[in-house]
Amino acid sequence: MAVARAPSVTTTTSSPHHSAFLTRKQAIISCSSAIDPPPPPPLLLGRRHSITALTLSATGLLFPPAQAAILEADDDEELLERVKKDRQKRIQRQGFINSSNKETGYLQELIYKLSKVGQAIEKSDLSAASSVLGSKTNADWVQNANTAFTKLSSSPEEITEVDTFQSSLSSLFSSVAKQDVESSKVAFVSSATALEKWISLTGLVGQLKGL
Repeated sequence: MAVARAPSVTTTTSSPHHSAFLTRKQAIISCSSAIDPPPPPPLLLGRRHSITALTLSATGLLFPPAQAAILEADDDEELLERVKKDRQKRIQRQGFINSSNKETGYLQELIYKLSKVGQAIEKSDLSAASSVLGSKTNADWVQNANTAFTKLSSSPEEITEVDTFQSSLSSLFSSVAKQDVESSKVAFVSSATALEKWISLTGLVGQLKGL
């Protein structure tokens, strides 16, 4: 791969008038700074802190201390309830993943395939990469991976990464078939990156090998 050279920088000689102007300008700035230092910036509260302060003031004015304590307790209970629900969702999600052995098997095969393809592309051996990928974009291993994606994707972010992966994988098939090494490298990196992000989002990192 050719390495792009940094553009050369042409040095120009400043005119005496230009240099004098700059010197004079710098001197003016220095004198102004020495004679009249700028006042310290006013202490400003961030928007969040201002809102919090106003809220606390309003709470103190509208509610007696006892009622304010009740409100704080209600907030704590609401926070604990959200934490419990999030934890319950994670437990349910992990149980769902643990019961999806067939789908994780499909994904493990996908990782194995991409690993072999990546090794071949790194050596610029697109014939070997083609033999691993096959000639059809709807090969069994691709369809099986799509089945796993459909079952295990539950959020918009996960679905977005699946779409990116599928598009990049299609480009990878095309680039390898054309024996285009550079395009194959780009498509492979894009595919691998999208797959890694999806695996991280779904919580499957501990279930799969070769990442």
